[in-house]
Amino acid sequence: MELNSADLSTILNRLLDTAADNLRVAKILVQLGLDPNNITYDALFNRLLEIVLANITLANMFALVGAIFFVATLLMQTMVPLRIANMAGCSFFATFGALSGNVGTFLLYLLMVPINAVRLRQMLRLVKKARDAAQGDMSMEWLKPFMTERKYRRGDRLFKKGDAATEMFLTVTGRFLVKEINVELPPGRLMGELGFLTPNNRRTGTVECIDDGQVLTITYDRLLELYFQNPQFGYYFLILTSRRLLENIERLEKAVVQQNAGPQVAAASDVP
Repeated sequence: MELNSADLSTILNRLLDTAADNLRVAKILVQLGLDPNNITYDALFNRLLEIVLANITLANMFALVGAIFFVATLLMQTMVPLRIANMAGCSFFATFGALSGNVGTFLLYLLMVPINAVRLRQMLRLVKKARDAAQGDMSMEWLKPFMTERKYRRGDRLFKKGDAATEMFLTVTGRFLVKEINVELPPGRLMGELGFLTPNNRRTGTVECIDDGQVLTITYDRLLELYFQNPQFGYYFLILTSRRLLENIERLEKAVVQQNAGPQVAAASDVP
C-alpha cells in the first residue's frame, strides 16, 4: 500500500510539474514565435494578428458565426427565438464541418437542425391555436398533444371541493356533473383549470362522472413548463380561463335572478 501511494504521489507530482512547465509564460511566448527576452506589446499584437489572419478561412468564418448564434441562445428569454437562433447556429456549424472535412461535426449539427425545426413548429402551432381559442374556439383541442388519457365510470368522483389541485381535465366522452352549481359538462369542456390559478391550488367545486367517459389530463407542472417556454401561451391561457370564470359567474347570476323572481311572482299572485 505504501509503495502504491508513493508511485501515485510521484505520478501526480510529474503531472503537476509538466502542466506548470507547459503553462509558463516564457514557453507560451516561444510557442507563439516570440522572444521571451525581448517582448513588446507591438510585437505581441502583431504576432496575434498574424495568427488570426493565417486562420481566416471560409470554414472558420462559418464556425465563428455559428458560435455567435449559440451565444445568442443564452440570452434568449423565450423558446421561439431560442429555437430559431439554435437552428441558425447549427446550420453554420454543419457547414463548418463540411468545409473542414470533419464528418462528426457535420453530422451532429446537421441532425440538430430538423430536431429544432420540429420543436419550433410545435411551439408555433401551440401559440397559433391558443390565439384562435382566445378569439372564440373554447374547445382546448390544441392541448391534446400535451395531455394523457384517463377513463372514469359512472359514480366515480374526479375531485371534490377543497381537494389539493394538481391537474386540469378536458372531457372527451361521457358526462360529468359539477355538483355545487348542478351544471353538466359535455364532451369538449375544460374543468379543473381554476385550481391552477388559485393561490393555494385547491379545488373550487366537486365533479362526478354521471355517464362512463374518457378525459384527458395535464398536470399543472406541465402547464407551467408551457408557460415559461412561451409567455404568449400563458397570456392566451389566462384569457381562456377568465372566460370560463365569467361564464360561471353569469350562470350563477341568472340562477339568483330566477330564484328571486319566484317569490315575487308568488307574492303578486296572492294580491286580490
